[in-house]
Amino acid sequence: MEAAPPETGTWAIQPAGPLVGDVRVRGSKNAVTKHLVAAIMGGRPSTIRNAPEVGDVDITSQILESLGVGIERAGSLITVHPTDSPAPMVPVEFTGLNRIPILLLGPLLNLVGEAFVPLVGGDQIGRRPVDFHVAALKALGAEIEVRDDGVAAKAGRLRGAKIELPYPSVGATESVLLSAVLAEGKTVLKNAATEPEVTELALFLQRMGASIELQPDRRIVIEGVEHLDGASTTLEGDRIEAWSYLCAGVVTGGEVRVVGCRQDRMVTAINVLHRMGARVDVTDEWTTASAADGLHPVAVSTDTHPGFMTDWQTPLMVLLSQADGMSVLHETVFENRLVYVPALQQMGVEVELFSACLGGPACRFHETNNLHSAVVKGVSALRGAEVNVPDVRAGFSSVIAAAAADGPSTLRGIHHLERGYHRPAEQLMSLGLDLRTA
Repeated sequence: MEAAPPETGTWAIQPAGPLVGDVRVRGSKNAVTKHLVAAIMGGRPSTIRNAPEVGDVDITSQILESLGVGIERAGSLITVHPTDSPAPMVPVEFTGLNRIPILLLGPLLNLVGEAFVPLVGGDQIGRRPVDFHVAALKALGAEIEVRDDGVAAKAGRLRGAKIELPYPSVGATESVLLSAVLAEGKTVLKNAATEPEVTELALFLQRMGASIELQPDRRIVIEGVEHLDGASTTLEGDRIEAWSYLCAGVVTGGEVRVVGCRQDRMVTAINVLHRMGARVDVTDEWTTASAADGLHPVAVSTDTHPGFMTDWQTPLMVLLSQADGMSVLHETVFENRLVYVPALQQMGVEVELFSACLGGPACRFHETNNLHSAVVKGVSALRGAEVNVPDVRAGFSSVIAAAAADGPSTLRGIHHLERGYHRPAEQLMSLGLDLRTA
């Protein structure tokens, strides 16, 4: 039986002029949740600093506690107290809440030799099947049964193997890392994802005692060890949050200074701002962006790292709507990422969707029926509206549009936004947004 859905939450937003001020970003939900999973394999407690207060951390903590793992939280510090004999089954009550259960298969197999995890969840942005995870675990020697209610697995001990991913999937790469570090022998993973969050997880596992080499050409070599220890780390700043707040400042005619996210995590996004004619100032501590002279249209294709990340394109859509001319956005990672466009159209964004590959070379969705390219006409006159937020990243794009609209907006489904952004209402109000929660 699926867990009851969370309260949807509603924001009433009244445009109040340019958003101006400082935002300090913490670590990302995509990093902290995977670190929590890794920490259950340690022989001693692990500490994770600069953790965000987001819904996915709450869900993941509850999942781990259901296995007998101790989770201690104090502000931005999380301490994980592993257990020698975790329960092998994630309760079905966690079905569909996030995608963390599938990542627990390997660690549980390493610790107790068997595992069951319920069906995964997450934003409905396109197919993110468990096939890659299952195939990788089978290659490592696990017996897998995919059932209607979840995935069951058994293994005496996982064994190293040569694995090549059909696509450089972040989740599948993390799954191999979490599974192979305690496997017997060497694992060579080809066509691995290289996103900063993947590297961050690999470095944390190395601190725990794992033997991991990051090789050229998207290869990761993992030599299995007998046991892992506890470790301590400070998460790097969330590059999705950083980009979202920079866009919020530019779209409203203001300037937001984002603190805590290094330039090397934002280099491709910063270049897009430069191409659009924005002024960007970068130091070792912060980044700001503004566009007093307006914005130029651009063509942007999303891609795996180090390309323009798919999670950046939702705020970008609003930014493109304020550029003087026709822009093109080509999504190549998730075929249904543009599910949020109808909400922005309600708010005055002039955009048309196409199944053709526009703005870049043909991608894996070429000659399909997936609407994965957008042509955006600017400058669009944004207007207030009542909209339902479909997912976490789409939620922030609606907030940005509402902040620059000509009248009040009501946004429903804010729980999606709160899954992935650290105290978003508090941060936005500190920038001058007139926002009321209900």
